[in-house]
Amino acid sequence: MDLLLGALIFLPFLTVVIAIHELGHFYFARRFGMKVTEYFVGFGPRKIWSRRKGELEYGVKPIFIGGYVKIAGMNPYEENPPEDVPRLYASQPIWQRAITIFAGPGTHFVVAALIFAVWLAIFGDPRTAPLAPLVIDEVEVTLNGAESPAAAAGIEPGDLILRLGEVDEPTAEQLTDVITSQVEDRPGEPLTLLVERGGETVTLTVVPELAEVDGETRGRMGIIVGPPDPEPVAIGAALVGGVKEVDFAVRESFSQIGRVFGPEGVGRVFGLLFNDEQRRPDDAASVVGISQQVGATSSAGDWSTIVYLFGFVTVFVGLINLVPLPPFDGGHLLTLAIEKVRGRAVDMRTLIPISAAVMAFFVMFVGATIVLDVTKPISLP
Repeated sequence: MDLLLGALIFLPFLTVVIAIHELGHFYFARRFGMKVTEYFVGFGPRKIWSRRKGELEYGVKPIFIGGYVKIAGMNPYEENPPEDVPRLYASQPIWQRAITIFAGPGTHFVVAALIFAVWLAIFGDPRTAPLAPLVIDEVEVTLNGAESPAAAAGIEPGDLILRLGEVDEPTAEQLTDVITSQVEDRPGEPLTLLVERGGETVTLTVVPELAEVDGETRGRMGIIVGPPDPEPVAIGAALVGGVKEVDFAVRESFSQIGRVFGPEGVGRVFGLLFNDEQRRPDDAASVVGISQQVGATSSAGDWSTIVYLFGFVTVFVGLINLVPLPPFDGGHLLTLAIEKVRGRAVDMRTLIPISAAVMAFFVMFVGATIVLDVTKPISLP
């Protein structure tokens, strides 16, 4: 169920991001006078829907994970009539071709900045939320088979803990220490709890008990606490923060790309196919694994994490497209740089074997992660 729900949320989002990516290529190709004959969202031999406007055919194909723009002259084996030569990709100045190529992955950083801005404006950044006062997320009804001390004291979810005993605005660790000390030193005696509820200060008394937690016996009241929700950010600050978050996501993505696609990361993916080792939360995941995580997170109602994940994935995919190997956009940019340095065009046919090898590896790697996502799904922390 989580996989289905996540796929219904994540795959349409990914399709939109890729469609915008291809629009970047499309816009600048047309802007620089190149001949563009096709713009499709999705892949496949058949068309779900299409329209033709002059020389351009646009539409939708059934395999939604992807899309493409067909610019005349980019395929080295394509034959073009002589009258189209001035409008071919290879006939344009290098700087125009470079902008056209970079425009695709470049859209990812703009879109990600907007996603992060929306995240900040609606949910706020949990990393900036104050650690105190703690908020009571949940009150357990029973503890040790009877009414919990928290329920008996009238503690309610949403209460902010202002003071426990003699400690003002205790941290989670201090909370545990105070409760345990009370039970061990003064068993059966009440502990004063000061909370904020609905803008008012309420004083409660609670008698904690010993209970077993994760194999350890310690004092408990029967509450689950967490930091208060972060404050949403004003639109202007959210836009600035969105750009800064892209910078953070780029640096983090570089680290992940190096780890996942380095020798150790690749070896781990293929090794997991043939051993009994469990996967870690930081292991590589395919769209199947990400969909599973999105489904589980949405089921828990944590939409803040989902929106942030969308922004991060957008940056990550953009950087993958900039890897300087054909057939990625980064490979085309590297080819243009070589052409600029050597002063003559690169025969694109010589790059076909490299493109085939890169794509073969990529297909095998993605296939392996899909198998792992099905047979050894990653457990959320």
